[in-house]
Amino acid sequence: MKRDRFIALPRSPIIRCALCLLLLLCAPGPIKAEPSPAATAAFNAYIAVLESRLSRQHESSDGFIAHVTSAAEADARLDRGELIIDKLTPSAAGDLPGAMLHHWRGTAFAPGVKAADFERLMKNFSAYSQIYAPGVLQAKAVSQAGSPGDDRFRVWMRVRQHHVITVVMDTTYDVTFGRLDPGHGYSISRSIGISEIYSPGTKSERALSPSEEHGFLWRLNTYWSYEERDGGLYMQIETVSLTRSIPPGLGWAVRPFVESVPRESLESTLRSTCTALQGPSH
Repeated sequence: MKRDRFIALPRSPIIRCALCLLLLLCAPGPIKAEPSPAATAAFNAYIAVLESRLSRQHESSDGFIAHVTSAAEADARLDRGELIIDKLTPSAAGDLPGAMLHHWRGTAFAPGVKAADFERLMKNFSAYSQIYAPGVLQAKAVSQAGSPGDDRFRVWMRVRQHHVITVVMDTTYDVTFGRLDPGHGYSISRSIGISEIYSPGTKSERALSPSEEHGFLWRLNTYWSYEERDGGLYMQIETVSLTRSIPPGLGWAVRPFVESVPRESLESTLRSTCTALQGPSH
């Protein structure tokens, strides 16, 4: 008789998280340091469809910010100071061969903020460690394509995820900024390298080898859309990430925790951006 489906996790959130991580890390079978070719191809195909949709969305001021509900209803909620968080991961794309895809979208409104304020903030990469602490430990623009006024950057960030255990990763992104007009703009950030760091900040610090990594994060693309109107700035962020899949038989325990991580990260990023834009220095 199979009894594992009737096992209940402890009610304490901390104990639940710890148990989930132990189940994931100690699961039998090899850990793949890189996503399979099939998972990579599926992720790339998904991104191509998403970026095509965003490209069409950014061609006109009508519908520049997307909503699941009516625009009027969404604007009313945002004007009250709410964040609107939508899970966009389709069921067919959530589980890829040996990997999981996560797609979330968050929207907010910042009264009194201009589009130029947002763009200035997002290009100030060296300040990310203050704006997005403690998730971002260090950040800098490694290079800027073309001239100093170019809107394409290569950005390096050391990031930290803490969920009972702490994971530190060095990440590199290609970031592009674009605009429809002075009041409508967007940015695209595509990860081109992610390395898990062992013993960060010590003499033993090093990037883990492919055979040692745990697959906490394989890919992360971030898309911002922003629109200045109604005396403030509407901001929308979409994130698409690829992580290691949940080992067979552990979905009942681990899936809720694994799926909460990208949502919490997106929500934290959106709140921190709003706070920075409405702070005394902006």
